[in-house]
Amino acid sequence: MTPRCDLSEPSLCEAADIVRGGGVIAFPTETFYGLGARPFDARAVQRIVDLKGRSLRTAPILVLIRSRADLHALVSEIAPAAERLMEACWPGPLTLVFRAAAAAPSVLTAGTGTIGVRLPGHPDVQRLLEAIGGPLTGTSANRSGQPPATTAEEVERVLGDGVDAILNGGETPGGLPSTVVDTTVTPPRVIREGRVPTAAVLAVINSMTA
Repeated sequence: MTPRCDLSEPSLCEAADIVRGGGVIAFPTETFYGLGARPFDARAVQRIVDLKGRSLRTAPILVLIRSRADLHALVSEIAPAAERLMEACWPGPLTLVFRAAAAAPSVLTAGTGTIGVRLPGHPDVQRLLEAIGGPLTGTSANRSGQPPATTAEEVERVLGDGVDAILNGGETPGGLPSTVVDTTVTPPRVIREGRVPTAAVLAVINSMTA
């Protein structure tokens, strides 16, 4: 049985040790439970792809960061529009797609050369990132085509021993996922509307030319 633990400092430190050692954890976010591994650990990321199934083989895996300083290791360029969107919407439920750094594993980018990054506003996620000392994958904890898990019990039932630890933060709110915006094109394009309305994204982008 996969161990479940709370969000106390000792548990966060234990989870961080698992991640730094090449493991995979499940943890609560603002919406659903996520699957976390070190983004540059190709073997750990492959475990997540195998756990979730076929869908991630053609889609980049979301990465969560502590601050914008973490971007430099993950992306190769930051467009002015991306800068403006980060200023307006981070931390928060907005995922920005960038051109990935050359060092990013292909399993992380799914061979697309792009990577989705988000700076979360959830305090417990930020505590976890600080304990790890760097970025963490944040794709939802579920099998491909199935609803994302909103409780630790669901994660354990669906993914079983596929994860090395589950941080139990109770039931998450669920609802809309993060909005996803592709900043590798001009003008940026909304790929998926979520918690940040498309109109709000366009207002930020359009303000650059006003």
